[in-house]
Amino acid sequence: MKALVYSNPKEFSIQEVDIPKCGENQVIIKVKVCGICKTDVHIHNGKFISKFPLTPGHEFTGVVEEVGSKVTSFKKGDRVVADNTVLCGECYYCRRNQPLYCENFHSLGVTGPGGFAEYVLVNQDKVFKIKDHLSFDEAAFTEPTACAIHGMDMIDIQNGDNVLMFGAGPTGIILAQLLRYGGAGNLVVAAPSKFKLDILEDLGIAQTVQIDRNDESIHEKKIKSMFPKGFDVIIDATGAASVTEACFKYAKMGSKIVVYGVCDESDRIQISPYEIFSKEYKIIGSFAQTHCFDRAINALETGLVKVNNLISHRFSLDDYAKGLETVISGKQSIKVLINP
Repeated sequence: MKALVYSNPKEFSIQEVDIPKCGENQVIIKVKVCGICKTDVHIHNGKFISKFPLTPGHEFTGVVEEVGSKVTSFKKGDRVVADNTVLCGECYYCRRNQPLYCENFHSLGVTGPGGFAEYVLVNQDKVFKIKDHLSFDEAAFTEPTACAIHGMDMIDIQNGDNVLMFGAGPTGIILAQLLRYGGAGNLVVAAPSKFKLDILEDLGIAQTVQIDRNDESIHEKKIKSMFPKGFDVIIDATGAASVTEACFKYAKMGSKIVVYGVCDESDRIQISPYEIFSKEYKIIGSFAQTHCFDRAINALETGLVKVNNLISHRFSLDDYAKGLETVISGKQSIKVLINP
């Protein structure tokens, strides 16, 4: 089969590799669509928790090609998505029912073979059927939607909360929809790209503020004028440490500051511990997801989360390099899909 293979960070090629062998409790999926996200850029650069050599791609969907001898819930031709997380079930955290903290955390497309290939091998317990009315393009958003649902669990929105979010990438726009329909009283989204903010305006779920990259005082003044007391929840969905640090400017007593975007491991921010202490801030991290796929599929199939207007580019697997560059440049791109 054809697959994208990274030998090392930034070193990749399209290769012919063996189709994986199906174990008795496994399923081989013929990949129809796999999305590129900003995490894939971190992986490209050898960051995050990536391990090489690697076939990346963790936002994949397709049809069942083969099932193992003990698999009874799936058959060839079933339309499916797959949760890319693989958990040991035996470590300290798994035994405490905290599987996302698994000490042997494995992720298809991050630490093991993923969906930028014609076929991908998945344990049957992580495979989910999707209904016929959900297109493969839409289904490719299941993983980022699952991550947003986990984010909602961590944030624990209270009805009527005023929420400020920085960032309007695909996962940010998905999270914004969940925030609005999950109890946020007011939602303000700030980002530099007007065409992304326009999507939120069209959905009617948020007030938007365009960030001025050259003079942050302009958008800071506007945001503070909208909610002078500050916000109950401030979210960084950009993955830029400078934005994470700036979130505290918009906090009020008891605010939750949420680190949702993926910063580099080497990044650092400065914040007064006395301010955290005296204002009782709650600093919340939201890392990936596990066991959120069922709810994510439901959100997509019912239309609670709308994603069709997030697709900006499609490329073949042979043109992966163009797709990656499109994501990195960010010019008029939102979600880039690969069709293996």
